[in-house]
Amino acid sequence: MKHWLILALAIVAEVIGTSSLKASEGFTKPIPTLLVIVGFATAFYCLSITLKVIPVGIAYAVWAGAGIVLITLAAWIFFGQRLDWPALLGMALIIAGVVVMNVFSKAVAH
Repeated sequence: MKHWLILALAIVAEVIGTSSLKASEGFTKPIPTLLVIVGFATAFYCLSITLKVIPVGIAYAVWAGAGIVLITLAAWIFFGQRLDWPALLGMALIIAGVVVMNVFSKAVAH
């Protein structure tokens, strides 16, 4: 269970890094630029720890899927990105895929 929490931290750190990437305006803003560096460094470090226990394909799929949904939500909240029905449906399918992998797949380490 501990490794899944570390994976969750990796996902949150990656979302912070990606959100800050937009806010850094091409690395011209120092605080967002620092958040990009710290966010991605933390994300990759935490991901590397989880790969000792969670298979790489599963960990990356969960990381990427959750990251896509969370960064899209962050873009909506912080940057005013509009979400249409196809975008919402796509995010729902991503969430469904991650749930199916984690609940039903025997490839997932628990």
